Amino acid sequence: MTIFHRKALLALLCIPAAPAMADQPLWEAGAGIAAVDFPAYRGSDQRQSYILPIPYVVYRGKFLKVEREKVRGLLLKRDKVELDISVNGTVPVKSSDNRARAGMPDLDPTLEIGPSLNLSLFKSASGDRKLDLRLPLRPAFAGNFSGVKNVGWLFQPQINLDVRNIPGMHGWNLGFLAGPIFADARYHQYFYGVDPQYATASRPAYQARGGYAGGQFISALSKRFPDHWVGAFIKFDTLRGAVIADSPLVRAKTNVSMGVAISWIFGKSQTMVRDDE
Repeated sequence: MTIFHRKALLALLCIPAAPAMADQPLWEAGAGIAAVDFPAYRGSDQRQSYILPIPYVVYRGKFLKVEREKVRGLLLKRDKVELDISVNGTVPVKSSDNRARAGMPDLDPTLEIGPSLNLSLFKSASGDRKLDLRLPLRPAFAGNFSGVKNVGWLFQPQINLDVRNIPGMHGWNLGFLAGPIFADARYHQYFYGVDPQYATASRPAYQARGGYAGGQFISALSKRFPDHWVGAFIKFDTLRGAVIADSPLVRAKTNVSMGVAISWIFGKSQTMVRDDE
């Protein structure tokens, strides 16, 4: 992803995909447009909105799967247990544009990549209902054109529910994802710490510690039509009870992000695969 519009693209990637049907093209490609609104960072009291173009790419390989919501590299798959590669990230923040961080160094974008152990808790006979427990553990790397550095670790256990073909709304898919976030002291210090040289009368020095970082809840609705796809999501973040809730950089204990998108599918593979995710 480029730095420009990185935040909006990441917000759109929060739209979960519903369970895939059995016979589908190996790959699909297209493009669309989206509108998103979100906070500058978790705990910020400032918001940003964008209308922007988005790609639509799906690949259903045996070991590599590229979906609307993530890229997955399957390492192990059993009946009830799956081990894959989890990828996430955060966006850059210009301190000159943020009141809470004025005079502090900018936040570089981060990339989080690591293993995720996924446990199937329930799957209906038709595959239209799935409940999973996801246990991703990811180191985070921050960087720009001058270099990359490790800024800590995150553990984000999640309960994920996918519902395909909502009763009375055939073809519409609904997804729910919720869980707490835990991070080490280095990660929290990168985002919420205030070194003494950047302290002011209204922003005292702050040394972050590791532990509970709040929770997230995401709900998404989508439908695939023959030649296009539509989707919308809403994400609720809370920092209440988090170990960094008392940071002077936390100006809002709760945040809401939302977005809508439409994509047109321009091409797809003639090769069909069985995808029973």
